[in-house]
Amino acid sequence: MSDGNTQARLLRWPDLWSAGALAIAGLVLVPILAVVWMAMNPSENIWPHLMATVLPRYLANTLILMTGVGAFAAVVGTGTAWLVAMHEFPGRRWLSWAMLMPLAIPAYVGAYALVNFLDYAGPVQVALRSTFGWTNAADYAFPAIRSLPFAVLVIGLSLYPYVFLLARAAFAEQSGAGYEVARALGAGPWRRFASVGLPLARPAIAAGVAVVMMESVNDFGVVDFFGVQTLTTGIFTVWLQGGNAGGAAQIACVILLVIAGLVLLERKSRARRRFWQAARSQRPVERTAITGPKAWLATLACVLPLSLGFGFPVMVMGWHAVFQANGWLAPGLAGALLNTLTVAGTAAILTVGLALFMTYGVRMTGRALPRLLLPVTTVGYAAPGAVLGLGVLIPLAALDNRVADGILAVTGWDPGLILTGTSIALIFAYVVRFFAIGQGAADAALGRIPPSLPLAARSLGQGPGGVLRRIHLPLMRGSVMMALLLVFVDAMKELPATLLLRPFGFDTLATRVHDQASLERLSQAAPAALVITAVGLVAVLLLARADAAR
Repeated sequence: MSDGNTQARLLRWPDLWSAGALAIAGLVLVPILAVVWMAMNPSENIWPHLMATVLPRYLANTLILMTGVGAFAAVVGTGTAWLVAMHEFPGRRWLSWAMLMPLAIPAYVGAYALVNFLDYAGPVQVALRSTFGWTNAADYAFPAIRSLPFAVLVIGLSLYPYVFLLARAAFAEQSGAGYEVARALGAGPWRRFASVGLPLARPAIAAGVAVVMMESVNDFGVVDFFGVQTLTTGIFTVWLQGGNAGGAAQIACVILLVIAGLVLLERKSRARRRFWQAARSQRPVERTAITGPKAWLATLACVLPLSLGFGFPVMVMGWHAVFQANGWLAPGLAGALLNTLTVAGTAAILTVGLALFMTYGVRMTGRALPRLLLPVTTVGYAAPGAVLGLGVLIPLAALDNRVADGILAVTGWDPGLILTGTSIALIFAYVVRFFAIGQGAADAALGRIPPSLPLAARSLGQGPGGVLRRIHLPLMRGSVMMALLLVFVDAMKELPATLLLRPFGFDTLATRVHDQASLERLSQAAPAALVITAVGLVAVLLLARADAAR
Protein backbone atom coordinates (compact mmCIF):
# COMPACT_ATOMS: atom_id res chain seq x y z
CA MET A 1 0.00 0.00 0.00
CA SER A 2 2.90 2.26 0.76
CA ASP A 3 4.35 1.52 -2.66
CA GLY A 4 1.00 2.34 -4.25
CA ASN A 5 0.80 5.68 -2.49
CA THR A 6 4.37 6.50 -3.52
CA GLN A 7 3.58 5.65 -7.13
CA ALA A 8 0.45 7.79 -7.05
CA ARG A 9 2.41 10.73 -5.67
CA LEU A 10 5.01 10.31 -8.39
CA LEU A 11 2.29 10.26 -11.00
CA ARG A 12 0.81 13.46 -9.60
CA TRP A 13 4.14 15.25 -9.29
CA PRO A 14 4.83 17.33 -12.41
CA ASP A 15 7.71 16.18 -14.57
CA LEU A 16 10.37 18.52 -15.91
CA TRP A 17 8.62 19.10 -19.22
CA SER A 18 5.21 19.94 -17.77
CA ALA A 19 6.73 22.08 -15.01
CA GLY A 20 8.79 23.98 -17.57
CA ALA A 21 5.77 24.45 -19.82
CA LEU A 22 3.74 25.82 -16.91
CA ALA A 23 6.56 28.18 -15.91
CA ILE A 24 6.90 29.52 -19.46
CA ALA A 25 3.13 29.98 -19.76
CA GLY A 26 3.15 31.89 -16.47
CA LEU A 27 5.90 34.23 -17.64
CA VAL A 28 4.06 34.95 -20.89
CA LEU A 29 0.75 35.64 -19.14
CA VAL A 30 2.11 37.75 -16.26
CA PRO A 31 2.10 41.10 -18.16
CA ILE A 32 -1.52 40.70 -19.25
CA LEU A 33 -2.63 39.70 -15.76
CA ALA A 34 -0.65 42.61 -14.31
CA VAL A 35 -2.47 45.08 -16.55
CA VAL A 36 -5.86 43.69 -15.49
CA TRP A 37 -4.87 43.81 -11.81
CA MET A 38 -3.66 47.44 -12.06
CA ALA A 39 -6.86 48.43 -13.84
CA MET A 40 -8.98 46.85 -11.10
CA ASN A 41 -6.88 48.30 -8.26
CA PRO A 42 -5.75 51.81 -9.30
CA SER A 43 -4.10 54.07 -6.75
CA GLU A 44 -6.28 56.89 -8.10
CA ASN A 45 -9.39 55.91 -9.98
CA ILE A 46 -9.77 58.31 -12.91
CA TRP A 47 -12.10 56.04 -14.87
CA PRO A 48 -15.12 58.39 -14.54
CA HIS A 49 -12.96 61.28 -15.73
CA LEU A 50 -11.69 59.24 -18.69
CA MET A 51 -15.23 58.22 -19.62
CA ALA A 52 -16.42 61.82 -19.48
CA THR A 53 -13.54 63.35 -21.42
CA VAL A 54 -10.99 61.61 -23.65
CA LEU A 55 -11.95 57.93 -23.73
CA PRO A 56 -14.86 58.26 -26.21
CA ARG A 57 -12.56 60.11 -28.63
CA TYR A 58 -9.78 57.56 -28.18
CA LEU A 59 -12.18 54.69 -28.75
CA ALA A 60 -13.93 56.27 -31.74
CA ASN A 61 -10.65 57.06 -33.50
CA THR A 62 -9.36 53.54 -32.79
CA LEU A 63 -12.49 51.90 -34.20
CA ILE A 64 -12.42 54.12 -37.29
CA LEU A 65 -8.72 53.40 -37.79
CA MET A 66 -9.00 49.62 -37.47
CA THR A 67 -12.15 49.46 -39.60
CA GLY A 68 -10.69 51.66 -42.31
CA VAL A 69 -7.38 49.81 -42.40
CA GLY A 70 -9.18 46.45 -42.40
CA ALA A 71 -11.43 47.46 -45.28
CA PHE A 72 -8.52 48.90 -47.27
CA ALA A 73 -6.39 45.78 -46.75
CA ALA A 74 -9.32 43.51 -47.59
CA VAL A 75 -10.00 45.24 -50.91
CA VAL A 76 -6.39 45.67 -52.00
CA GLY A 77 -5.10 42.34 -50.65
CA THR A 78 -8.00 40.25 -51.97
CA GLY A 79 -8.17 42.00 -55.34
CA THR A 80 -4.47 41.69 -56.09
CA ALA A 81 -4.40 38.10 -54.80
CA TRP A 82 -7.24 37.19 -57.19
CA LEU A 83 -5.41 38.72 -60.13
CA VAL A 84 -2.11 36.99 -59.31
CA ALA A 85 -3.61 33.58 -58.51
CA MET A 86 -6.22 33.38 -61.28
CA HIS A 87 -4.85 35.29 -64.27
CA GLU A 88 -1.83 35.70 -66.49
CA PHE A 89 -0.70 39.25 -67.24
CA PRO A 90 2.60 41.09 -67.68
CA GLY A 91 4.73 40.88 -64.54
CA ARG A 92 2.52 38.37 -62.72
CA ARG A 93 5.39 36.05 -61.81
CA TRP A 94 7.52 38.63 -60.01
CA LEU A 95 4.51 40.43 -58.55
CA SER A 96 3.42 37.21 -56.84
CA TRP A 97 6.29 37.64 -54.37
CA ALA A 98 7.00 41.38 -54.72
CA MET A 99 3.56 42.20 -53.31
CA LEU A 100 4.88 41.09 -49.90
CA MET A 101 7.65 43.69 -49.85
CA PRO A 102 5.71 46.40 -47.91
CA LEU A 103 5.94 44.10 -44.89
CA ALA A 104 9.65 44.98 -44.75
CA ILE A 105 8.91 48.64 -44.00
CA PRO A 106 7.43 49.74 -40.66
CA ALA A 107 4.33 51.83 -41.13
CA TYR A 108 5.87 54.76 -39.29
CA VAL A 109 8.63 54.99 -41.93
CA GLY A 110 5.97 55.35 -44.61
CA ALA A 111 4.33 58.09 -42.54
CA TYR A 112 7.56 60.06 -42.24
CA ALA A 113 8.18 59.75 -45.98
CA LEU A 114 4.65 60.84 -46.87
CA VAL A 115 4.74 63.94 -44.66
CA ASN A 116 8.19 64.88 -45.93
CA PHE A 117 6.97 64.65 -49.53
CA LEU A 118 3.48 66.18 -49.28
CA ASP A 119 3.60 68.54 -46.32
CA TYR A 120 3.75 72.34 -46.65
CA ALA A 121 7.55 72.36 -46.84
CA GLY A 122 7.68 69.27 -49.05
CA PRO A 123 8.60 69.28 -52.75
CA VAL A 124 5.01 68.90 -53.99
CA GLN A 125 3.59 72.00 -52.31
CA VAL A 126 6.78 73.95 -52.90
CA ALA A 127 6.47 73.18 -56.63
CA LEU A 128 2.78 74.17 -56.64
CA ARG A 129 3.50 77.52 -55.00
CA SER A 130 6.39 78.17 -57.36
CA THR A 131 4.39 77.25 -60.46
CA PHE A 132 1.21 79.20 -59.71
CA GLY A 133 2.73 82.07 -57.75
CA TRP A 134 1.03 81.23 -54.48
CA THR A 135 2.69 82.71 -51.41
CA ASN A 136 1.13 80.80 -48.49
CA ALA A 137 -1.27 77.99 -47.59
CA ALA A 138 -4.27 80.35 -47.65
CA ASP A 139 -3.89 80.77 -51.42
CA TYR A 140 -4.80 77.17 -52.24
CA ALA A 141 -6.54 74.10 -50.84
CA PHE A 142 -4.50 71.03 -49.98
CA PRO A 143 -5.63 68.07 -47.87
CA ALA A 144 -4.28 67.82 -44.33
CA ILE A 145 -1.64 65.09 -44.43
CA ARG A 146 -1.44 64.59 -40.67
CA SER A 147 -4.97 63.28 -40.33
CA LEU A 148 -6.93 60.11 -39.67
CA PRO A 149 -7.67 59.31 -43.36
CA PHE A 150 -3.99 59.46 -44.27
CA ALA A 151 -3.15 57.33 -41.20
CA VAL A 152 -5.56 54.72 -42.55
CA LEU A 153 -3.89 54.92 -45.98
CA VAL A 154 -0.32 54.60 -44.65
CA ILE A 155 -1.06 51.73 -42.28
CA GLY A 156 -3.20 49.96 -44.89
CA LEU A 157 -0.41 50.14 -47.47
CA SER A 158 1.97 48.62 -44.94
CA LEU A 159 -0.31 45.77 -43.82
CA TYR A 160 -2.30 44.66 -46.89
CA PRO A 161 0.29 41.89 -47.67
CA TYR A 162 -1.12 39.89 -44.73
CA VAL A 163 -4.42 39.59 -46.57
CA PHE A 164 -2.71 39.13 -49.93
CA LEU A 165 -0.61 36.22 -48.68
CA LEU A 166 -3.52 34.28 -47.15
CA ALA A 167 -5.98 35.10 -49.94
CA ARG A 168 -3.53 34.11 -52.69
CA ALA A 169 -2.93 30.76 -51.01
CA ALA A 170 -6.68 30.20 -50.61
CA PHE A 171 -7.41 30.99 -54.26
CA ALA A 172 -4.53 28.82 -55.50
CA GLU A 173 -5.68 25.81 -53.45
CA GLN A 174 -9.22 25.85 -54.84
CA SER A 175 -10.36 23.27 -57.35
CA GLY A 176 -10.69 24.26 -60.96
CA ALA A 177 -13.86 22.19 -61.35
CA GLY A 178 -16.09 24.79 -59.71
CA TYR A 179 -14.85 27.52 -62.00
CA GLU A 180 -15.36 25.32 -65.05
CA VAL A 181 -18.96 24.68 -64.03
CA ALA A 182 -19.56 28.39 -63.40
CA ARG A 183 -18.04 29.27 -66.77
CA ALA A 184 -20.21 26.65 -68.48
CA LEU A 185 -23.29 28.23 -66.88
CA GLY A 186 -22.36 31.58 -68.39
CA ALA A 187 -20.82 33.28 -65.36
CA GLY A 188 -18.36 36.01 -66.25
CA PRO A 189 -15.13 36.84 -64.38
CA TRP A 190 -16.81 39.05 -61.76
CA ARG A 191 -19.60 36.52 -61.16
CA ARG A 192 -17.08 33.68 -60.75
CA PHE A 193 -15.14 35.80 -58.28
CA ALA A 194 -18.20 36.78 -56.23
CA SER A 195 -20.02 33.44 -56.31
CA VAL A 196 -17.20 30.86 -56.27
CA GLY A 197 -13.80 32.28 -55.38
CA LEU A 198 -14.68 34.76 -52.66
CA PRO A 199 -16.94 32.48 -50.56
CA LEU A 200 -14.34 29.69 -50.58
CA ALA A 201 -11.52 32.06 -49.64
CA ARG A 202 -13.53 34.02 -47.08
CA PRO A 203 -12.12 32.29 -43.96
CA ALA A 204 -8.54 33.01 -45.04
CA ILE A 205 -9.40 36.60 -45.95
CA ALA A 206 -11.16 37.12 -42.62
CA ALA A 207 -8.13 35.78 -40.76
CA GLY A 208 -5.84 38.16 -42.65
CA VAL A 209 -8.12 41.13 -42.02
CA ALA A 210 -8.26 40.27 -38.31
CA VAL A 211 -4.45 40.32 -38.12
CA VAL A 212 -4.36 43.64 -39.98
CA MET A 213 -6.90 45.22 -37.64
CA MET A 214 -5.00 44.02 -34.55
CA GLU A 215 -1.76 45.42 -35.95
CA SER A 216 -3.46 48.75 -36.66
CA VAL A 217 -4.56 48.99 -33.01
CA ASN A 218 -0.94 48.33 -32.01
CA ASP A 219 0.39 51.19 -34.13
CA PHE A 220 1.88 54.14 -32.28
CA GLY A 221 4.41 55.70 -34.66
CA VAL A 222 1.95 56.69 -37.39
CA VAL A 223 -0.90 57.94 -35.19
CA ASP A 224 1.48 59.84 -32.90
CA PHE A 225 3.23 61.53 -35.83
CA PHE A 226 -0.09 62.38 -37.47
CA GLY A 227 -1.61 63.66 -34.21
CA VAL A 228 -4.43 61.09 -34.18
CA GLN A 229 -5.52 60.30 -30.62
CA THR A 230 -6.16 56.57 -30.24
CA LEU A 231 -6.28 54.19 -27.29
CA THR A 232 -2.57 53.43 -27.78
CA THR A 233 -1.53 57.08 -27.66
CA GLY A 234 -3.87 57.45 -24.69
CA ILE A 235 -1.75 55.00 -22.69
CA PHE A 236 1.32 57.15 -23.26
CA THR A 237 -0.56 60.36 -22.44
CA VAL A 238 -2.23 59.16 -19.23
CA TRP A 239 0.80 57.29 -17.93
CA LEU A 240 3.81 59.35 -18.97
CA GLN A 241 2.24 62.82 -19.03
CA GLY A 242 -0.50 62.35 -16.44
CA GLY A 243 1.53 60.10 -14.16
CA ASN A 244 -1.37 57.68 -13.60
CA ALA A 245 -0.44 54.06 -14.23
CA GLY A 246 -3.86 52.81 -13.11
CA GLY A 247 -5.65 54.98 -15.65
CA ALA A 248 -3.28 53.80 -18.37
CA ALA A 249 -4.01 50.20 -17.35
CA GLN A 250 -7.73 50.89 -17.64
CA ILE A 251 -7.24 52.18 -21.18
CA ALA A 252 -5.09 49.11 -21.89
CA CYS A 253 -7.95 46.88 -20.75
CA VAL A 254 -10.26 48.66 -23.20
CA ILE A 255 -7.76 47.77 -25.93
CA LEU A 256 -7.73 44.15 -24.80
CA LEU A 257 -11.54 44.11 -24.91
CA VAL A 258 -11.51 45.55 -28.42
CA ILE A 259 -9.03 42.88 -29.55
CA ALA A 260 -11.00 40.11 -27.85
CA GLY A 261 -14.21 41.35 -29.46
CA LEU A 262 -12.51 41.43 -32.85
CA VAL A 263 -11.27 37.84 -32.48
CA LEU A 264 -14.66 36.58 -31.29
CA LEU A 265 -16.46 38.40 -34.10
CA GLU A 266 -14.14 36.91 -36.71
CA ARG A 267 -14.59 33.40 -35.36
CA LYS A 268 -18.34 33.72 -34.98
CA SER A 269 -18.73 35.07 -38.51
CA ARG A 270 -17.31 31.86 -39.95
CA ALA A 271 -18.52 29.45 -37.25
CA ARG A 272 -21.37 28.05 -39.34
CA ARG A 273 -19.67 28.26 -42.71
CA ARG A 274 -17.84 25.16 -43.79
CA PHE A 275 -16.32 24.41 -47.18
CA TRP A 276 -14.78 21.11 -48.24
CA GLN A 277 -12.98 20.11 -51.36
CA ALA A 278 -13.06 16.60 -52.69
CA ALA A 279 -9.86 14.69 -52.06
CA ARG A 280 -10.22 12.93 -55.41
CA SER A 281 -10.29 14.48 -58.85
CA GLN A 282 -8.77 17.68 -57.51
CA ARG A 283 -7.76 19.83 -60.47
CA PRO A 284 -5.77 23.00 -60.01
CA VAL A 285 -7.17 26.26 -61.29
CA GLU A 286 -5.94 27.16 -64.75
CA ARG A 287 -5.02 30.82 -64.89
CA THR A 288 -6.87 32.85 -67.50
CA ALA A 289 -4.77 35.06 -69.74
CA ILE A 290 -5.68 38.75 -69.80
CA THR A 291 -4.88 40.47 -73.08
CA GLY A 292 -4.87 43.96 -74.47
CA PRO A 293 -5.21 47.08 -72.32
CA LYS A 294 -6.87 45.08 -69.54
CA ALA A 295 -3.62 43.15 -69.02
CA TRP A 296 -1.70 46.35 -68.32
CA LEU A 297 -4.51 47.57 -66.05
CA ALA A 298 -4.11 44.36 -64.05
CA THR A 299 -0.37 45.00 -63.80
CA LEU A 300 -1.03 48.59 -62.72
CA ALA A 301 -3.54 47.44 -60.07
CA CYS A 302 -0.77 45.36 -58.47
CA VAL A 303 2.11 47.76 -59.01
CA LEU A 304 0.29 50.77 -57.54
CA PRO A 305 -0.04 49.52 -53.91
CA LEU A 306 3.44 48.00 -54.14
CA SER A 307 4.90 51.32 -55.28
CA LEU A 308 3.08 53.35 -52.63
CA GLY A 309 3.70 50.87 -49.82
CA PHE A 310 7.34 50.04 -50.59
CA GLY A 311 8.83 51.99 -53.48
CA PHE A 312 7.78 55.45 -52.32
CA PRO A 313 9.13 55.24 -48.72
CA VAL A 314 12.38 53.68 -49.95
CA MET A 315 12.75 56.41 -52.58
CA VAL A 316 12.25 59.23 -50.07
CA MET A 317 14.49 57.68 -47.42
CA GLY A 318 17.08 56.76 -50.03
CA TRP A 319 17.18 60.33 -51.32
CA HIS A 320 17.89 61.67 -47.84
CA ALA A 321 20.44 58.92 -47.15
CA VAL A 322 22.34 59.54 -50.40
CA PHE A 323 22.15 63.29 -50.86
CA GLN A 324 22.49 64.09 -47.16
CA ALA A 325 24.96 61.34 -46.37
CA ASN A 326 26.11 62.94 -43.12
CA GLY A 327 23.35 60.95 -41.43
CA TRP A 328 25.43 57.79 -41.79
CA LEU A 329 28.17 59.38 -39.68
CA ALA A 330 25.86 60.93 -37.10
CA PRO A 331 26.64 60.01 -33.49
CA GLY A 332 24.41 57.35 -32.06
CA LEU A 333 23.66 55.37 -35.24
CA ALA A 334 26.31 52.70 -34.59
CA GLY A 335 25.21 52.39 -30.97
CA ALA A 336 21.55 52.07 -31.98
CA LEU A 337 22.48 49.35 -34.49
CA LEU A 338 24.46 47.44 -31.86
CA ASN A 339 21.65 47.75 -29.32
CA THR A 340 19.11 46.55 -31.88
CA LEU A 341 21.18 43.51 -32.85
CA THR A 342 21.69 42.67 -29.18
CA VAL A 343 18.14 42.93 -27.88
CA ALA A 344 16.38 41.64 -31.02
CA GLY A 345 18.84 38.75 -31.41
CA THR A 346 18.59 37.77 -27.75
CA ALA A 347 14.80 38.01 -27.85
CA ALA A 348 14.63 35.86 -30.98
CA ILE A 349 16.78 33.11 -29.46
CA LEU A 350 14.87 33.13 -26.15
CA THR A 351 11.46 33.29 -27.84
CA VAL A 352 12.04 30.38 -30.21
CA GLY A 353 13.92 28.34 -27.59
CA LEU A 354 11.20 28.74 -24.95
CA ALA A 355 8.44 28.14 -27.49
CA LEU A 356 10.14 24.96 -28.67
CA PHE A 357 10.62 23.74 -25.11
CA MET A 358 7.00 24.45 -24.20
CA THR A 359 5.51 22.94 -27.34
CA TYR A 360 7.65 19.82 -27.04
CA GLY A 361 6.93 19.60 -23.32
CA VAL A 362 3.17 19.73 -23.90
CA ARG A 363 3.50 16.92 -26.42
CA MET A 364 5.62 14.87 -24.03
CA THR A 365 3.35 15.21 -21.00
CA GLY A 366 -0.15 13.86 -20.82
CA ARG A 367 -1.28 16.49 -18.32
CA ALA A 368 -4.27 18.62 -19.17
CA LEU A 369 -3.22 21.99 -17.70
CA PRO A 370 -0.14 22.60 -19.91
CA ARG A 371 -2.16 21.56 -22.94
CA LEU A 372 -4.92 24.02 -22.04
CA LEU A 373 -2.45 26.86 -21.46
CA LEU A 374 -0.61 26.37 -24.74
CA PRO A 375 -3.08 28.33 -26.96
CA VAL A 376 -3.54 30.97 -24.24
CA THR A 377 0.13 31.95 -24.48
CA THR A 378 -0.49 33.39 -27.96
CA VAL A 379 -2.43 36.28 -26.40
CA GLY A 380 0.75 38.34 -26.31
CA TYR A 381 0.75 38.71 -30.10
CA ALA A 382 -2.76 40.16 -30.00
CA ALA A 383 -1.86 42.57 -27.19
CA PRO A 384 -0.40 45.86 -28.48
CA GLY A 385 3.14 46.74 -27.51
CA ALA A 386 1.99 49.65 -25.34
CA VAL A 387 -0.18 47.28 -23.28
CA LEU A 388 2.68 44.85 -22.81
CA GLY A 389 5.06 47.67 -21.96
CA LEU A 390 2.75 48.75 -19.16
CA GLY A 391 2.27 45.18 -17.94
CA VAL A 392 5.99 44.46 -17.96
CA LEU A 393 7.38 47.67 -16.47
CA ILE A 394 5.20 48.05 -13.36
CA PRO A 395 5.65 44.50 -11.94
CA LEU A 396 9.34 44.36 -12.83
CA ALA A 397 9.93 47.79 -11.31
CA ALA A 398 8.35 46.66 -8.05
CA LEU A 399 10.42 43.46 -8.07
CA ASP A 400 13.53 45.44 -8.98
CA ASN A 401 13.15 47.77 -6.02
CA ARG A 402 12.57 44.92 -3.58
CA VAL A 403 15.62 43.03 -4.84
CA ALA A 404 17.79 46.15 -4.65
CA ASP A 405 16.53 46.94 -1.14
CA GLY A 406 17.24 43.37 -0.03
CA ILE A 407 20.77 43.39 -1.43
CA LEU A 408 21.41 46.79 0.13
CA ALA A 409 20.16 45.63 3.54
CA VAL A 410 22.33 42.49 3.49
CA THR A 411 25.53 43.73 1.86
CA GLY A 412 25.39 47.51 2.16
CA TRP A 413 25.83 47.78 -1.61
CA ASP A 414 23.16 49.32 -3.83
CA PRO A 415 23.06 47.39 -7.14
CA GLY A 416 20.58 49.78 -8.75
CA LEU A 417 17.76 48.63 -11.01
CA ILE A 418 18.87 45.31 -12.47
CA LEU A 419 15.78 44.48 -14.53
CA THR A 420 14.18 47.79 -15.55
CA GLY A 421 17.46 49.71 -15.55
CA THR A 422 18.86 47.44 -18.26
CA SER A 423 17.54 45.90 -21.47
CA ILE A 424 16.18 42.83 -19.62
CA ALA A 425 12.67 44.27 -19.38
CA LEU A 426 12.71 45.15 -23.08
CA ILE A 427 13.81 41.64 -24.08
CA PHE A 428 11.14 40.14 -21.83
CA ALA A 429 8.46 42.25 -23.55
CA TYR A 430 9.69 41.11 -26.97
CA VAL A 431 9.51 37.46 -25.87
CA VAL A 432 5.93 37.87 -24.67
CA ARG A 433 4.88 39.90 -27.71
CA PHE A 434 6.21 37.47 -30.31
CA PHE A 435 5.93 34.17 -28.47
CA ALA A 436 3.06 33.15 -30.76
CA ILE A 437 5.39 33.22 -33.78
CA GLY A 438 7.86 30.81 -32.20
CA GLN A 439 5.11 28.61 -30.83
CA GLY A 440 3.30 28.40 -34.15
CA ALA A 441 6.47 27.52 -36.03
CA ALA A 442 7.50 24.90 -33.46
CA ASP A 443 4.06 23.31 -33.30
CA ALA A 444 3.75 23.11 -37.09
CA ALA A 445 7.26 21.68 -37.48
CA LEU A 446 6.74 19.06 -34.77
CA GLY A 447 3.45 18.06 -36.36
CA ARG A 448 5.17 17.27 -39.66
CA ILE A 449 7.57 14.74 -38.09
CA PRO A 450 6.32 11.13 -38.37
CA PRO A 451 5.69 9.64 -34.89
CA SER A 452 7.65 6.54 -35.87
CA LEU A 453 10.97 8.40 -35.79
CA PRO A 454 10.90 9.52 -32.14
CA LEU A 455 9.41 6.18 -31.12
CA ALA A 456 12.31 4.38 -32.77
CA ALA A 457 14.77 6.64 -30.98
CA ARG A 458 13.09 6.00 -27.63
CA SER A 459 13.25 2.25 -28.23
CA LEU A 460 17.02 2.64 -28.73
CA GLY A 461 17.39 4.17 -25.30
CA GLN A 462 17.14 7.90 -26.04
CA GLY A 463 15.38 10.05 -23.47
CA PRO A 464 13.06 12.95 -24.32
CA GLY A 465 15.97 15.39 -24.46
CA GLY A 466 17.99 13.09 -26.70
CA VAL A 467 15.05 12.61 -29.04
CA LEU A 468 14.59 16.36 -29.28
CA ARG A 469 18.29 16.97 -29.91
CA ARG A 470 18.98 14.07 -32.29
CA ILE A 471 15.67 13.65 -34.15
CA HIS A 472 13.44 16.71 -33.96
CA LEU A 473 15.89 19.60 -34.16
CA PRO A 474 17.69 18.42 -37.32
CA LEU A 475 14.33 17.94 -39.06
CA MET A 476 13.02 21.29 -37.80
CA ARG A 477 16.08 23.35 -38.71
CA GLY A 478 14.40 25.27 -41.53
CA SER A 479 11.30 26.16 -39.50
CA VAL A 480 13.39 27.16 -36.49
CA MET A 481 15.60 29.43 -38.58
CA MET A 482 12.58 31.06 -40.20
CA ALA A 483 10.98 31.65 -36.79
CA LEU A 484 14.23 33.18 -35.50
CA LEU A 485 14.35 35.55 -38.45
CA LEU A 486 10.70 36.58 -38.18
CA VAL A 487 10.94 37.27 -34.44
CA PHE A 488 14.18 39.19 -34.98
CA VAL A 489 12.64 41.42 -37.66
CA ASP A 490 9.45 42.05 -35.69
CA ALA A 491 11.44 42.88 -32.56
CA MET A 492 13.64 45.22 -34.56
CA LYS A 493 10.58 47.13 -35.85
CA GLU A 494 8.65 47.19 -32.55
CA LEU A 495 8.21 50.79 -31.39
CA PRO A 496 5.60 51.26 -28.59
CA ALA A 497 7.05 48.70 -26.16
CA THR A 498 10.58 49.89 -26.92
CA LEU A 499 9.72 53.51 -26.17
CA LEU A 500 8.22 52.54 -22.82
CA LEU A 501 10.84 50.03 -21.66
CA ARG A 502 14.19 51.17 -23.03
CA PRO A 503 16.67 52.25 -20.35
CA PHE A 504 17.73 55.87 -20.17
CA GLY A 505 20.03 56.71 -23.07
CA PHE A 506 19.34 53.38 -24.79
CA ASP A 507 18.36 53.72 -28.47
CA THR A 508 17.40 51.11 -31.02
CA LEU A 509 17.03 51.70 -34.74
CA ALA A 510 13.25 52.00 -34.33
CA THR A 511 13.45 54.59 -31.54
CA ARG A 512 16.17 56.49 -33.39
CA VAL A 513 13.98 56.74 -36.49
CA HIS A 514 11.05 57.90 -34.35
CA ASP A 515 13.04 60.42 -32.33
CA GLN A 516 14.82 61.97 -35.31
CA ALA A 517 11.71 62.08 -37.51
CA SER A 518 9.70 63.65 -34.68
CA LEU A 519 12.28 66.45 -34.67
CA GLU A 520 11.89 66.78 -38.48
CA ARG A 521 15.45 65.49 -38.98
CA LEU A 522 14.66 62.99 -41.70
CA SER A 523 18.24 62.94 -42.96
CA GLN A 524 19.27 61.61 -39.54
CA ALA A 525 16.41 59.10 -39.49
CA ALA A 526 16.88 57.79 -43.05
CA PRO A 527 19.95 55.55 -42.49
CA ALA A 528 18.35 53.71 -39.57
CA ALA A 529 15.09 53.35 -41.53
CA LEU A 530 16.94 51.86 -44.51
CA VAL A 531 18.78 49.38 -42.29
CA ILE A 532 15.46 48.23 -40.79
CA THR A 533 14.01 47.93 -44.29
CA ALA A 534 16.99 45.95 -45.62
CA VAL A 535 16.82 43.39 -42.81
CA GLY A 536 13.06 43.17 -43.11
CA LEU A 537 13.35 42.65 -46.86
CA VAL A 538 15.57 39.62 -46.31
CA ALA A 539 12.89 38.07 -44.11
CA VAL A 540 10.15 38.87 -46.64
CA LEU A 541 12.11 37.31 -49.50
CA LEU A 542 12.76 34.16 -47.48
CA LEU A 543 9.07 34.05 -46.56
CA ALA A 544 8.10 34.37 -50.22
CA ARG A 545 10.56 31.63 -51.14
CA ALA A 546 9.20 29.30 -48.47
CA ASP A 547 5.63 30.01 -49.57
CA ALA A 548 6.49 29.30 -53.22
CA ALA A 549 8.12 26.00 -52.27
CA ARG A 550 4.97 24.66 -50.66
